[in-house]
Amino acid sequence: MTLPNFLIFGVQKAGTTSIYKYLRQHPQVFMSPLKETEFMGRKPEIQAQAAAGADLRTKGGRKKIVTIDDYRELFEGVQDELAIGEASPNYLFSHERSVPTIQRYVPEAKLIAILRNPVERAYSDYLMHVRQAIGNPRPLAEQVQERGESSHTLLKGRYYEGVKHYLDVFGSQQVKIFLYDELRQDSPGLMRQIFEFIGVDSSFAVNTEKRQQTAEVPKNRTVNQLLRTNNPLRSMARGVLRMALPEEKRQKLRSRLIAANSQGKEGMPLTPGERQLLEDYYRDDVMRLQDLLGRDLSTWFQLKQTEA
Repeated sequence: MTLPNFLIFGVQKAGTTSIYKYLRQHPQVFMSPLKETEFMGRKPEIQAQAAAGADLRTKGGRKKIVTIDDYRELFEGVQDELAIGEASPNYLFSHERSVPTIQRYVPEAKLIAILRNPVERAYSDYLMHVRQAIGNPRPLAEQVQERGESSHTLLKGRYYEGVKHYLDVFGSQQVKIFLYDELRQDSPGLMRQIFEFIGVDSSFAVNTEKRQQTAEVPKNRTVNQLLRTNNPLRSMARGVLRMALPEEKRQKLRSRLIAANSQGKEGMPLTPGERQLLEDYYRDDVMRLQDLLGRDLSTWFQLKQTEA
């Protein structure tokens, strides 16, 4: 049965959604209809629950891809495409689990990562958690100062160990690393390189004009929490509105309220002090990554290194 011959394995908040959409435009490329399957990086306990017959679904009700049969089903629509892929940018962060699974099921797959300035990546990730009302995210400065070694938002930007692991296991001919800056500056040029790497017609022109995601933050976080999470007030409002409006109109009303309470990311700017803390936090990792890749990553630092 058909399985992917290429994977986008990293990283979150680095344009992987856009690249996934661009790849789907190419007639010689088949992309999993589900982005972020996370199959290769599943924890053993999740796999054990699935084996025991547990109904594993995401918060949105979508079935998690846990078994190899679940994974294969995603590629049943493959016809005569040359390149078959999926994009799960957490595979870099979960490299200790993901690499052995990739070796087991798709050992010859081409592997692609897009890396973003880790400071900007952490900032974007933090804004997403605020926007989606995921938990109660602490300010980035507090995360650095108090729990930098346990914050996933921060740890996902420490690329060196994961990138080195992939390169050590699969080799530089099978692993291709791109930078988010390249995507922003020349999206068509970056896509031509990806097409060439995965073995399809690199002259195919994709439409890269539309950005897939834009950064927004709530004007009022309390209102945002009420609109996006399950809570007594929202349940009460839902019960009242259910008698007056059909489901579709209720969802449109909720979307309008969320939009009215949204603003650009300038509403929650990254302060110079926060940037300095983050740059100091990531500096050693970036320097090691720079040597590993043989690429100048100095542009990732906007502030001068503080003297001891």
